[in-house]
Amino acid sequence: MLIAVYKTAKKEGMYLYVPKKDDFSAVPEALMNHFGHPQLVMMLPVHKRKALGVDKQKLLEAMEEPGFYLQMPPKEENWLETHRTELGLSPTSPKS
Repeated sequence: MLIAVYKTAKKEGMYLYVPKKDDFSAVPEALMNHFGHPQLVMMLPVHKRKALGVDKQKLLEAMEEPGFYLQMPPKEENWLETHRTELGLSPTSPKS
């Protein structure tokens, strides 16, 4: 099975997977508006790949229903909040 993978210029690390190239009919209009103009990254032969950047089973299930898969970028860690918490402080500094 070949799956088309698209990226968006609006958000780094966000990808949209659809079962057919240039077929966004299953993708909700609101999501397409938020995603913006999809830019084809690659045609992915899912069954020939052992490892993917996403859960292979979830991806295949999503191709059946709802007919697309949206990969969100990893959550950016706030290093300052983490450091403050490790020091036993409030994650955010108090306002003066």
